[in-house]
This record gives sequence, C-alpha cells and structure tokens, in this order.
Amino acid sequence: MASPLAGLAILLILCACDRGAETAGAASSAAPDRGDEGTVVASTAEDHLPDWLSPTDGTDPARWLAGREAGHPLPADAAAVRDIRESLDRARSAFVEDKRMIANRTVQLGQMLSEIGKPESYRGLIDGLGAIAAVRGRHKSLYGEMCQHYYNTRAQGADHAAALARLEARERPDVAAPEMPPDPPRPQGEQLGEQSGGRP
Repeated sequence: MASPLAGLAILLILCACDRGAETAGAASSAAPDRGDEGTVVASTAEDHLPDWLSPTDGTDPARWLAGREAGHPLPADAAAVRDIRESLDRARSAFVEDKRMIANRTVQLGQMLSEIGKPESYRGLIDGLGAIAAVRGRHKSLYGEMCQHYYNTRAQGADHAAALARLEARERPDVAAPEMPPDPPRPQGEQLGEQSGGRP
C-alpha cells in the first residue's frame, strides 16, 4: 500500500517538471528536434505513449490521457479523446496548472489509487475535482494539491463521493463536511438491555 508520504514525494517530483526540470519519466518521451535557429520544436511519436508529458512534448494532453487509460494510442477524433478534451478544457479554467500538468497529475493519481485498490476513471477525477475548484471563480486552485488531499482521503477509506464532499467542505467552509458513517444499530434486545441497566 502506498503511503501518503510516498504520494507527496511523487507529486513533488512532478512539480519539478513545472519548473522545466527533467524527470526520469520524461526521458522516455520523444526527443525534441532543433529548428534552424536552435529553437526547440516538439515532436510526437504516433505509436508511443510516454510515461509523462514533458514540457517540450507536443502530444495533445487529451489524446495522451485517453490513450493511457485505454492502454494504447487512440485517434484524435475518438470519442474518449473528445470527452477528456472537454474535461481538460473545463479544468484549465479552474486550476493554475496547464492541461499538460493536469494530465500528468491525473495519471499519477490514477496509478496511486489503483495501487490501493481504489481505481477511478481519469475523466471522473478531472470532472470531480474541477467542479469543486470551479466554485472559487477567478481564484484558481492548485490541481496537484487537490489531488493529494483527495488521495489521502481515499487512502483513509472514503469512497469517491465522500472524498469529493470533504474536499468541497475544505474549499467552501459554508459546506458541512460529511461525517463518518454511524455504527450499525444493535439488535433490539441489546438496546433494551442498555436502557434497563444491563450489559451492552
């Protein structure tokens, strides 16, 4: 079982990607070509899905994310690609990160959830977290931070809906956080025994 600290370490590695640092996963992506004036021009292999999208990768994040979930590259006009593209477009307006980093973090979160036996669809994760962030209006949220809080809540036993509800309560103090489910009711005889002073 992956610990929350291990998940945080992976998120910090991905943060370095935002600052232009190269990660080990980025090395497996297609190498950039150099233009006539030495500028970097992104190149993308049509038959290969890199582990992560590097800052110079020209791959469409929606196509990459849908292909990663399917387990093989998908055509740009595939329904799954279109659906993920719509989700990324909505999420981009609510989060600080760009679509590439949202896609990277979604794959990472999906892998972490699978490791603890709680897999979720990529679109479900993006849409769920994006809906919570959208209520902040022009004050954008950090997708990576929200992913970490979501993962920690799931690792503690909450299901998808409960984890999203807790995140919403965290983002909006006016929304009450869901309580843990109550203990199951005891058989009628035991309840009566307690009321009459008997042993529970």
